[in-house]
Amino acid sequence: MNDSTERDGRPMTTVACAQLALGVGDVAENLAAAEEAIEAAARAGARVVVLPELANSGYVFDSVAEARALAEPLDGPTVTAWSAAARRHGVTLVAGLAELDPDGLVRNSAVVIDPAGELRAVYRKAHLFGTEKDFFVPGDEAPPTVDIDGVGRIGVMVCYDLEFPEWVRLAGLAGTELLCAPVNWPLFPRPEGERPAEVTKAQAAAAGNRMYVAVADRAGDERGVVWTGGSVIVDPDGFPVAGRTPTAGSALLLASCDLGEARDKSLGPHNDVFADRRPDLY
Repeated sequence: MNDSTERDGRPMTTVACAQLALGVGDVAENLAAAEEAIEAAARAGARVVVLPELANSGYVFDSVAEARALAEPLDGPTVTAWSAAARRHGVTLVAGLAELDPDGLVRNSAVVIDPAGELRAVYRKAHLFGTEKDFFVPGDEAPPTVDIDGVGRIGVMVCYDLEFPEWVRLAGLAGTELLCAPVNWPLFPRPEGERPAEVTKAQAAAAGNRMYVAVADRAGDERGVVWTGGSVIVDPDGFPVAGRTPTAGSALLLASCDLGEARDKSLGPHNDVFADRRPDLY
């Protein structure tokens, strides 16, 4: 379904999450996989494409030196190539990368690039998970929300950030209609028949703020770490509209989303998830 289809007079926006098999240090191969996914998503009518966390470098570093060597500045080859791909295909791109920031600090970051190829926002992951604390400096700024003409209000955060409802609420209160989350979710044991806990939390983030949430996870494994393959696109009611079942392999999730629906925070005639808040009590 493309953007010519409407719901209640509003255009629908096709959102894509690219679940990719990437490798530590395989920068050229990782970039090629990203460019191929962006092209495939655009051919399918996507206006927004989300790539995984650390999509330039891979995730499972064996040393601080390796992480630093693979980190790139925002004007480096990966973001330059991503910008060209976004412009070439007319899509908004949200992608995770190992960033060497202007102060020489290594960050777990995500960029928002608009269809003109312009870098509109960079977000630096605030909540570091596990051994990320050995390699990265956490960010200290709220997740950005970017107005994209013809699409809507796009927010971004990275992986473990989704575990903190108060952080997600910042995006909701900023007017985010589509929260994009590059992630690398390691596979953890779960009871038979259950969705990954991380997916359930993404559903809660969407429902609690009545906004869409688009998560791009990793495929396969890396240096002994198996990835969940839990990419998912969730609607403002908290239900998956793509990625209902995790898949281990590479995948391209697509969903037609009425982003205007995320402007309505009501649950019916008597309730509104924002108006009913009691910040005076908490």
